[in-house]
Amino acid sequence: MTVFDLAARIRRLSGSDSEIIFRPLHYTDVEMRIPNVDKARSQLGWEPRVDLDDGLARTIAWYREFLRTRFFGTRPVGPPQRAAA
Repeated sequence: MTVFDLAARIRRLSGSDSEIIFRPLHYTDVEMRIPNVDKARSQLGWEPRVDLDDGLARTIAWYREFLRTRFFGTRPVGPPQRAAA
């Protein structure tokens, strides 16, 4: 999965129509990362229990609630909720 794939997934799960903007890096960075949980599995016995979409959806919900209560009082945060048909 690329950073773009992750951004697109977050955009979809949050119901956002925000544009994903590409900008040049102003510092040296690793061009390619390959995250791997094998070390956590072997040394800690850790296994992921939440799939990516569910974890992102939970994170988006947490941030919306945090922003709503911390910065916006009781106003809803996020895209307008569509009425059920």
